[in-house]
Amino acid sequence: MRGYSNYAVYLQYNCYVMARKPLKTKPFPTEKSIKKAYKVGGESLFWVLDSDGKVYRWSNRMERVEVIRQGVPYRTIEGISERLNRPVKSVLSIVGIPQTTYNKKKSEQSLLDSRESELIVLLTELIDYGISVFNNEEEKFQRWLKKPNLSLGGHSPDSLLDTTTGIDEVHSCLNRIEFGNFA
Repeated sequence: MRGYSNYAVYLQYNCYVMARKPLKTKPFPTEKSIKKAYKVGGESLFWVLDSDGKVYRWSNRMERVEVIRQGVPYRTIEGISERLNRPVKSVLSIVGIPQTTYNKKKSEQSLLDSRESELIVLLTELIDYGISVFNNEEEKFQRWLKKPNLSLGGHSPDSLLDTTTGIDEVHSCLNRIEFGNFA
């Protein structure tokens, strides 16, 4: 019995001391996040890229292949830049296009080749998925992209977006977050 009473006193003391310490971080507004998720609704059944009045839409892998083979306009890089909240120059480095080539091809209203189009299409899907995982809170998703992540070998997710394998790894990491596995 003596051990029990000492433990009870220990617990009472620690709970009292811990309750008096101020929190260093703000608590996560769970209710607000859940309400926002309910308001927005379910996931979309298709992806859309809109550029220069032309809409590129796909809902499965075969339709994605067709969009990639057609090529998407250079102007879509600006859209990805806005959605990632990064300068166009950094998106150009992800896709591997020099600034001068981009400027020329954009003014000519040219289409990206299949490799570059595939990266843009995959980035579009990743951004849509990431935003939905973070309950449509784009700022949280953008902050997450910039932070180093242990499940990605200590790399930040946005540092892996220059290859399809890297995009797949970031997508897998988001999948683990969505289903409650730590990532």
